[in-house]
Amino acid sequence: MIDLSSYNITKIRDLLFQGNQKIVIITHRNPDGDAIGSSLALYNLFVQMGHQANVFVPNKIPDFLKWMKNCDKFHISADQQQKTSELIAGASVVFAIDFNDLNRIDPFSEFIRLSKAYKVLIDHHPDPDSLADLIISQTVVSSTAELVYSFIKHLGLSEYMDKDIAECIYAGIMTDTGCFSFNSSRTDTFYTVAELLDYKINKDRIYDLVYDNFSFDRMKLMGYCLDKKMVYLKEFNTAYLSLSQKELKEYNFKIGDSEGFVNLPLSIHGVVLSALFIEKKNMVKISLRSKGKFAVNKIASEYFHGGGHEKASGGESYESLEKTVEKFVNLLSKYRNELMET
Repeated sequence: MIDLSSYNITKIRDLLFQGNQKIVIITHRNPDGDAIGSSLALYNLFVQMGHQANVFVPNKIPDFLKWMKNCDKFHISADQQQKTSELIAGASVVFAIDFNDLNRIDPFSEFIRLSKAYKVLIDHHPDPDSLADLIISQTVVSSTAELVYSFIKHLGLSEYMDKDIAECIYAGIMTDTGCFSFNSSRTDTFYTVAELLDYKINKDRIYDLVYDNFSFDRMKLMGYCLDKKMVYLKEFNTAYLSLSQKELKEYNFKIGDSEGFVNLPLSIHGVVLSALFIEKKNMVKISLRSKGKFAVNKIASEYFHGGGHEKASGGESYESLEKTVEKFVNLLSKYRNELMET
């Protein structure tokens, strides 16, 4: 278990043990397995404790994550802005989960900023925003889900843990480590997983629900990406994929269908940097991944309004898809020595 003794948790412990609280749990736009798993783990825990909890996400949840208990309780804030503002305004405690910047939760970032509730941020991304009264942030940790598990234990709330909560936490750890292929070299991560298995979770079933649960259209889109859209720049040890709105429509794209695509080029011998560019209505979404010594978060933060982990980052561009890709390719010359020596 992660040592959280350096954090002053007296206030949040007192609140959680002082009878019914109105709790709001919020996670980031375009949620992944860690965001959904961490948020639902806390939601299910607080409901069991007798608190009045509400859980929010800015936009839609991928279908392959909807099996987790009470996933149907998520409020999609983009569709319910009035209700979102009212529930946040009436909250006594707000949990910000798996994001380090209020921009990640638009369109309700201002609701959180104005809230008078006691705010707790639990996250593992670098440089957290000072939006919370209590910030539990450790970048060396595999996932926010692992931090949430330690938070639950550190507060003495293990009696409320059950199989459903354990499944949510395991799903968060599994997805944010690529099935333990990265961000998972600490022994604490595996001790946590061992304890989660004691709750009789079926890890093979969880894997199937997440990774063997895609649509036929999604599989065709992945094949199209690899065959027609992957560009390999051997001189920079880099490969990238790009998808236009027209192409997405052709393959009946849904939220979550591109999950994992950015990792595919890293399977090419010698490639240390991979990028995925997806054209949206008002911007281009960028995902960056790397291996070896090369850090991608500096590219995301300096050039694409983003950030994240050293080896897994994202950003946005407000230029066209073509100009965004061109900008990325032109940047590679600046990092050529780092890319070639990794």
